[in-house]
Amino acid sequence: MPWRPQPNDRFYRFIVRTGLALHRLFGIRVIITGREHLPPPGALNGPSRRVVPGQGAVVAITHFGYLDFAFAELALWWNNRAEMRYLVTQGAADHWFAGPAISAAGHVVVPYGPGSGAYDAAVAKLREGEIIAVLPEAGVSRSFTVRDCKTGAVRMAAEAGVPLIPVSVWGAHRLMTRHHGFSPRRAWRAPVRIHVGRPLLPAHLPGPAQDAQPATEELRTVLQAGIDTAIADFPLTPPRGAWWMPAHLGGGAPTEAERRRLDRAEGPRRAGGRRIKQAGPQ
Repeated sequence: MPWRPQPNDRFYRFIVRTGLALHRLFGIRVIITGREHLPPPGALNGPSRRVVPGQGAVVAITHFGYLDFAFAELALWWNNRAEMRYLVTQGAADHWFAGPAISAAGHVVVPYGPGSGAYDAAVAKLREGEIIAVLPEAGVSRSFTVRDCKTGAVRMAAEAGVPLIPVSVWGAHRLMTRHHGFSPRRAWRAPVRIHVGRPLLPAHLPGPAQDAQPATEELRTVLQAGIDTAIADFPLTPPRGAWWMPAHLGGGAPTEAERRRLDRAEGPRRAGGRRIKQAGPQ
């Protein structure tokens, strides 16, 4: 078992401040709408960033690129200095460099196979007043439209009795995503749009014995509506066929049908982070 440090708030703040420094270095323009749906300063994590029982939340974030989570964190940090704990994959936690940082930041690791242990740990943190961040699409959407979401975000929020806050991030995928590595040229003064949707409140979430799928589909709809809002006033006009635009808007990204075919062909991950090729015709 590799060495892993204990969670440390100072390390978390160091990571956030590093992100803020890079944001300033490249002059990235972060434009946020829906701020009224974020908890007011002090409502989450309490004074001096101490967690307060009963004041947790689940934050559901779209996943089009590898930096979406970082910009969502900045939005919460600017609002109330919130420290979010992410659900991260075992593959990331096993990485020689990322693994110690994930442990030091206090994130929750989802193991290969059934992740009930991670689910229980996340619910416990929510009840203690932590903020748990989830990428409910469970993988990067190469079509740049919101994929079908897993039910975990809805079920965790319902079981812990906390709000579920949808956060749609558009433009961060231009900086780095699948098959498009980080480009300082694209990052220079790049716009990133964030839209925070109306929270799904505990009273409107399903109970433990109820089907979470309808609320999960509602979450997907709200996340996509946030993306549509962000695209509508995105301060950058894409050329025809731009790789970072969805196909239904004239972009070069795969259609939803193509995205599903590619996802099926790629197969699920297994231990070690490698993909399992599925047998049979694709």
